[in-house]
Amino acid sequence: MKRVVLLVLLVASAVVPLAAAPRQADVVVYGGTPGGVASAVQAARMGRSVILIEPNGHLGGVIASGLGASDIGSRSTIGGFALEFFRRIYDYYLDPAVWRQETRAAYVPRHPDTLTESFKAQWFFEPHVAEEILRRLLNEAGVDVVVAQRLNREDGVRKQDGRIREFQTEDGQVYQGSYFIDATYEGDLMAAAGVSYIVGREGESTYNEPLAGIRFLSATRAAHVSPYVVAGDPSSGLLPRIATQPPGWEGEGDHRVQAYNFRLCLTDDPGNRVPVPQPEGYNPLEYEVVLRHLLANPSVALGKILFKLTPMPNRKTDSNNTNLFSTDYVGKSYAWAEASYAEREQIWKEHRTYDQGLLWFLANDPRVPAAMREAVGKWGLPKDEFADNGHWPRQLYVREARRMIGTHVMTQADTVRKFRIPDPVALASYSLDSHLVSLFVDKQGTLRLEGAFGEGASAYPVCYQALVPKRRDCLNLLVPVCLSASHVAYGSIRMEPVFMMLGQAAGAAAAIATESGAAVQDVPYDQLRAHLLAAGARLTL
Repeated sequence: MKRVVLLVLLVASAVVPLAAAPRQADVVVYGGTPGGVASAVQAARMGRSVILIEPNGHLGGVIASGLGASDIGSRSTIGGFALEFFRRIYDYYLDPAVWRQETRAAYVPRHPDTLTESFKAQWFFEPHVAEEILRRLLNEAGVDVVVAQRLNREDGVRKQDGRIREFQTEDGQVYQGSYFIDATYEGDLMAAAGVSYIVGREGESTYNEPLAGIRFLSATRAAHVSPYVVAGDPSSGLLPRIATQPPGWEGEGDHRVQAYNFRLCLTDDPGNRVPVPQPEGYNPLEYEVVLRHLLANPSVALGKILFKLTPMPNRKTDSNNTNLFSTDYVGKSYAWAEASYAEREQIWKEHRTYDQGLLWFLANDPRVPAAMREAVGKWGLPKDEFADNGHWPRQLYVREARRMIGTHVMTQADTVRKFRIPDPVALASYSLDSHLVSLFVDKQGTLRLEGAFGEGASAYPVCYQALVPKRRDCLNLLVPVCLSASHVAYGSIRMEPVFMMLGQAAGAAAAIATESGAAVQDVPYDQLRAHLLAAGARLTL
């Protein structure tokens, strides 16, 4: 009997792997977004050991997934790591060998905003180029990079004495660090660590913000589009994603977030183009509002009514949502932030089906005017992008998910410089911007649009205390992407160049804190400021 038991134990030990030893670093960054890469590189350049864990298989977040037309605002506000990135983009495209589908001389005049010669910076780029340059920066800094490792969000974070000591990924690997940075678009580490946050929109009265909460667009904006399956017939039922009533009173807060989409990378080069196939689950009824809007405005140009065709190098595009009905999948983003990994995968697939189906619909549905079908049909997916994903962008454009409620909450008042920011770590300057949140039909049977706003903004500082949790929540975590900001202020801050600059500040703060073991809330601002200025940051207007 003893021999049998021993044999069983030996067999078991041969097939059950021992738990991997914990991996340790001074700074552990979770999230390989541009903000996360900036955090990791800056901390490593300051002599700290750094591990960067990216939950998906590729670095770069949305800028490596189609967002090549950088949303910046004022270019004079860009400094530090962000400007270094754009200068490396500029240098990359000086090489004639990287121009495969066109020349640099032919491309640059097609979009005057693509570069600034005085900065030696290029703002527009192809997805794979962004990922390549970010990876080079990480390699040069000596950052230990791990990909395709997702946080165990249920019980994978261990805290002690107000500090994260370690977290575990789904495969059982443990990562230990003195300081942690959550640079994901969703704030998963922040949430799992018990840090205060919000999903959705604050009400007007929360921070006295005129743009906050539920916002109704004029009843005339979509009055030309019947919301019913059979146009003009309420008994036929409503078209997809149109609610039977408004989401609440104007100015009220709610759980909803603005619409997501994919920043599509398309090409019209026959030698590099893959035709867009009809997606599985395609439903032409999803695009009935698009068709009705199109037929009511036959003279509106393609790029202004359906999707943008912003030129990127090598005859590619960054194709984003535009106007009323486009690539935004309105009403389908609400659950993303808190969804499980499996649920997020389903939401991702639904967004792909919608955006891919839109391209198919516009190029193939016989009800679409022939000129429009021809114009859309010449665009396809590039063979040399996202080859491991059917040439489709990997990263959903998560415009907004969780937002931390930290030591300081950036609000609409901060964006207009109503108050002095004593500890600026970056400048933001993009307009206050939200995409549509919901569609509904009013009592008159009119299709209504809700949630979008746009209001210009001048440059303003973002404060360090918006990157750190409340002291009672956590003492060694920084959050540069899902930072502490209201829905209104986040609509301006949430641009990738700003995330890079905030990420750099988070990395510098973590590196400084390791010298004394200080809480992130107590990092001396004069030291942080000195390191950021030495790295080329822009902190003053």
